[in-house]
Amino acid sequence: VQLQASGGGLVQAGGSLRLSCAPSRIILSVFTESDIGWYRQTPGKQRELVASTTAVGIINYADSVKGRFVISRDNARKRVLLQMNTLTPEDTAVYYCFGRILGRDYWGQGTLVTVSS
Repeated sequence: VQLQASGGGLVQAGGSLRLSCAPSRIILSVFTESDIGWYRQTPGKQRELVASTTAVGIINYADSVKGRFVISRDNARKRVLLQMNTLTPEDTAVYYCFGRILGRDYWGQGTLVTVSS
């Protein structure tokens, strides 16, 4: 299993970006039973949870992104989307997709999000 992350880039403060995380080589039933989330990390800081969605529909957000970010599952395409709105320079980080699939943990490659002021 590999987690394909995409969607990062450069955006001005107040703008929006959408990240996508798509586990490869899994069937739909496995995808729907997986927990998928996004973490982010900046230099010198620990990786922190941004948002996550579990197989049973529990969604969590970091306090810093509540009301601005929305995580959702697109079962038709077997991917998890992170819609990021009203971005601020403090959201600048490398974002990592995380998946707990069939009891194992996987990390995707990071995707850089840069928010300019």
